[in-house]
Amino acid sequence: LARKITKEKNGGKEFLQTLKELAYEKGIDEELLFETIEAALISAYKRNFSSEQNVRISLSRETGEFHVFAIKEVVEEVKSDIKEISLAQARAISPDYAVGDVVEIEMTPANFGRIAAQTAKQVVMQRLREAERGIVYKEYENRSSDIVTGIVQRVEGRNVFVDIGRAEALLMATEQLPTEEYNYGDTLRAYIIEVKRTARGPQIMLSRTHPGLLKKLFELQVPEMQEGVVEIKSIAREAGSRSKVAVWSSEERVDPIGACVGPHYMRVQAVVDELAGEKIDIVKWSDDPATYIANSLNPAKVISVAVNEAEKVSRVIVPDYQLSLAIGKEGQNARLAAKLTGWKIDIKSESQAQELMAAEEAEKDAAVDTDLGAEEA
Repeated sequence: LARKITKEKNGGKEFLQTLKELAYEKGIDEELLFETIEAALISAYKRNFSSEQNVRISLSRETGEFHVFAIKEVVEEVKSDIKEISLAQARAISPDYAVGDVVEIEMTPANFGRIAAQTAKQVVMQRLREAERGIVYKEYENRSSDIVTGIVQRVEGRNVFVDIGRAEALLMATEQLPTEEYNYGDTLRAYIIEVKRTARGPQIMLSRTHPGLLKKLFELQVPEMQEGVVEIKSIAREAGSRSKVAVWSSEERVDPIGACVGPHYMRVQAVVDELAGEKIDIVKWSDDPATYIANSLNPAKVISVAVNEAEKVSRVIVPDYQLSLAIGKEGQNARLAAKLTGWKIDIKSESQAQELMAAEEAEKDAAVDTDLGAEEA
């Protein structure tokens, strides 16, 4: 670029061709590059020739040649030769000039080309990088909550840097699946949780743990979701271990759970494989809280559900042999069900419920006996 800015034979045309190639490669408007180079040449001129001189540099869009013009104000009495020109001198150029007008006088230094080019090169490349960063930011700024596929470029500590095309994204340790290891060259899918503009370009934050990733993966696998027939109503996720997904169908003829599971479990298995074996329970959403809560405890069977809508508290009774399954290992099944539905869930076995009812009846009987005794007294 530095050589082609100079005024050697065919230099201007070579420069124009280089400029066009850069514009095409970087996806930047040619006129923006012309203006960037003109600004860079002004900076180069002031640094090497006259820091106080007001100048304009014209870069020909046809030939690639440039011309330096000194900008001077027409005055009656000249106090600064650098910034002013007398009315008499101005009218020697054109009789139409008057005091207060601005005159441009060409004064391109003979040795300016190569000196200016070396200085301008750095400025031009910096502006190109800034423009490219701006384009990349615009490309990704509206892609938060989207899913991308990338290739691991490097691992620094516990942070993973992923090439996602025109940008590099960051997968922080807190957003990684605890069951996964990431190595150079690995291909992975991730969820964009944030896109920020920084001085060094757009900062794109990825996640493998966000519930949105699970939703997007199902949308990719289930045609009924793409058509808007099946919808994911809620997701509860403990990333890398187990998730629950509540689904609903707008058409009675379409089974939302069957659509998500797919023929021979192919659709849900594809999602499980993508998430390194994370277990996924797909349950049917319902606008009836009791039904929804019962469904959310799948795979456990439920005998009854009593709800207190004012406090969003429910009591669930399950068969004795299903109690441990309903609660889950370390309470995980019950915990995910509560998160999925937004209800507090108290799970009792059938025998526990009977004992509780018997105790409550005994308390009532004792209270009645006390009241009768008080009346007799």
